[in-house]
Amino acid sequence: MYVERTKPLEQYTTEELYVRFRFGKADIEYLVNLLRPKLQHRTQRSHGLSVEEQILIALRFYACGTFYQVVGDYMGVVKSAVCDVVRDVSIALASLANEFVSFPKDNQIAQAKRSFFLLGNMPNTIGAIDCTHVHIQAPRENEWEFINRKGRHSINVQLLCDADLIITNCVVKWPGSVHDARILRGSALYRDLQTNRPDGIILGDSAYPLLPWLMTPFLTANTPAQARFNTAHCRARCAIERLNGVLKRRFACLNYLRAEPQKACNITLACIVLHNIATKRNVPLCADNDAPEPLGDPNQPPAFCQNDNDHSEETNDVQTCVSCTFSSGRFYILLFTIYS
Repeated sequence: MYVERTKPLEQYTTEELYVRFRFGKADIEYLVNLLRPKLQHRTQRSHGLSVEEQILIALRFYACGTFYQVVGDYMGVVKSAVCDVVRDVSIALASLANEFVSFPKDNQIAQAKRSFFLLGNMPNTIGAIDCTHVHIQAPRENEWEFINRKGRHSINVQLLCDADLIITNCVVKWPGSVHDARILRGSALYRDLQTNRPDGIILGDSAYPLLPWLMTPFLTANTPAQARFNTAHCRARCAIERLNGVLKRRFACLNYLRAEPQKACNITLACIVLHNIATKRNVPLCADNDAPEPLGDPNQPPAFCQNDNDHSEETNDVQTCVSCTFSSGRFYILLFTIYS
């Protein structure tokens, strides 16, 4: 039984392609030409998939992250073909990581500093670093190594970005149980920057150590100057928090991958390369997949904390208020204290 394959580039408008594949027609043609040497079949025996069809199948999976069978039914191919295509395209894209993910060069450092200063009034900053977890199914080998602090199986991915949300360095190989600081110490980035100190600083949260080239916030800001530093640090470092959100909104498959760790790493690295391509080509982020920004980072300390004795004379009249809210079918009770 033959199933007619769909032709999305002829069937959908550019806006509809953005929603379904996260890329427009011109961007998809760019990807086809970029990956043709790696994906082109030597013959057309058994009606082999063209490079364009392989790219569209992989992009559809990256965009929705659903089952292979669902993607196959949508694109008019069998489940096993989707599995093979996602594997091959992911490996092909991952092999281009060094070409599309690179640390700022000498002629790019000045622009990076200017962008971070405009973003958060933080001088001499060339990047922001953080880790994000890509949840996966329980692997068959060494399952316990992939359980993160929230009790879920994941891969801990280290990302470094600039103020324009371009990923300039990444480490995609560590299981979810590994701490962020351990991933940094074991990376080539750490060895390079320890040997050749960069012309600028990188911002990290309190999970990272304080280094000559890595600035972390004050755990407790006891002076106005420290509070101003924490505020500027937080505003500039929000770039990496926004990047984590944008990356997983653009490629929903990164919210949960039903794959073994090695394949999940290849898919994650492929999405990182695609994100940089999309950002540099000004590909819009479709509005239907937008999500609210995280309310806060547990590793980010408050901007200013006064000493406990500052309120010693103001705690005579204390009122405790109760606020109820309803979300997702559940009631939540919020307790907060008012000092009068």
